[in-house]
Amino acid sequence: MKTVITVVGKDTVGILAKVSGKCAEYNVNIIDVTQSILQGMFCMIMIGDVDKLTSSFGDFALDLEKFGDTIDMKIHVMHEAIFNSMHRI
Repeated sequence: MKTVITVVGKDTVGILAKVSGKCAEYNVNIIDVTQSILQGMFCMIMIGDVDKLTSSFGDFALDLEKFGDTIDMKIHVMHEAIFNSMHRI
C-alpha cells in the first residue's frame, strides 16, 4: 500500500532531506516526489510505500504531522485507500 504526504510552508534549506529522513525512520520508501516553490512557499507531494512500515499507520501519520510543527511546515499524511475513496465518483 501507499501513502500520500503533502508538505507546505516557507521555503528553507533541507526540507526534503528532513521529511524523507523521518520517513526512513519508519521504513517508508519514497517512490515519487514532486516539489515546487510558489512565491516563497515550499510545496511538496511525496508518494511512499508503507508495506514495510515499522509502526501502525496512524502512529506514523501522527508523528510526521507533529514533526512538521517542529520544522514550521504543515505536513499531511493520507493512506492510499482514503485518497482513492475521496476521488471516486
